[in-house]
Amino acid sequence: MSDATSPQEPSAQEAPDFDAMTRDIAEVPAVEVIVTVAVNLMSAAAVKLGLTEDGDDHKDLDEARKLVHALAGLLDASATEISSFHAAPLRDGLKSLQLAFREASLVPDEPGQGPGEKYTGPVYG
Repeated sequence: MSDATSPQEPSAQEAPDFDAMTRDIAEVPAVEVIVTVAVNLMSAAAVKLGLTEDGDDHKDLDEARKLVHALAGLLDASATEISSFHAAPLRDGLKSLQLAFREASLVPDEPGQGPGEKYTGPVYG
């Protein structure tokens, strides 16, 4: 008889198959991995900027700054590795996030000092 409050060990069927995951990721082109990471950073930054339906419930500009900065660094570092087909919409999204950050800040950063502007140059709204 099992106690309903005791933690249960995952069965072999529920445990992740790391070998299969490794094979799956091995088949994914690097460009897709970079774009996926960039989109995840963009989504997380949008949430932290309060740009979702829940708005201010998850707004955290300190966290948003880190995410936007990381996104800018990733895009800068991968610029020569991904085609403009992939890079252009990501750069547009980054600029939109940078502008949203500037708008959301009570005390806006000086031009060139906002998140990611080290990589993109100053963003003006």
